[in-house]
Amino acid sequence: MIRWLVIFTASGAYTGYVPIAPGTAGAALGLVLEWFLAPLWQRAPAAFLIAFALIFVASCGIAGAAEKTFERHDSQQIVLDEVLGMVATLFLVPAGWLWIAMGFLLFRIFDTLKPWPASAFDRMKGGAGVMLDDLAAAIYANLMLQALRLIV
Repeated sequence: MIRWLVIFTASGAYTGYVPIAPGTAGAALGLVLEWFLAPLWQRAPAAFLIAFALIFVASCGIAGAAEKTFERHDSQQIVLDEVLGMVATLFLVPAGWLWIAMGFLLFRIFDTLKPWPASAFDRMKGGAGVMLDDLAAAIYANLMLQALRLIV
């Protein structure tokens, strides 16, 4: 039962098994999750950040357990990092499809390019390495969106 729960969670409810671009599928799941979470962070952003931090730490453990299950570092099936990365990307970003689309695109670009420190995190072994490179990509994407918000 624990093995199933690890696989189910780490694979983003099995979106990690999509044959083409599983990371993109995981990020799309993050968009769905963000739709439900946005009202919460708009009312209490500090409480949301605390909850996100706790979930992120737990997710590092889940990703580490999934690596052992899949017997591979940062297996393609592990998309929990993309799910949470997408949520972090859109944190306190204005509502609207244009902002969401830009956030999705920017997150996927930064997740693929892995500018430092994402590249350093990507080389880390264990669940923290799996999760932190996507968090770094999400922070870059969020900062870009916040900058665009000030310009527009």
